[in-house]
Amino acid sequence: MHVEIGGLSFDLTTWVLIGFLGQSLFSLRFIVQWLSSEKRGRSYLPHAFWWFSLAGGVTLFAYALHREDPVFILGQGAGIFIYIRNLQLILRDRKNEGAAQG
Repeated sequence: MHVEIGGLSFDLTTWVLIGFLGQSLFSLRFIVQWLSSEKRGRSYLPHAFWWFSLAGGVTLFAYALHREDPVFILGQGAGIFIYIRNLQLILRDRKNEGAAQG
């Protein structure tokens, strides 16, 4: 299906939808972070930030591979390792906190 929005014109394919999904997930991380910070009245990075980063990053990485875009592949690929590492640290801390309480 061909789509025209303003001056933008493109074919809406499954891969374009995957790209939009990835970008939406990736963008949601900032909304989650902003709302969490506003709720606390200070800058705050919730765990959901990293989950949305990972979901969006993996989806965008798949899209970048499909597009065969080396800049996009490198950027998203490197980020995925950072998101996974942060989630590992969070899960390790939760496990240690549980062990200290139990």
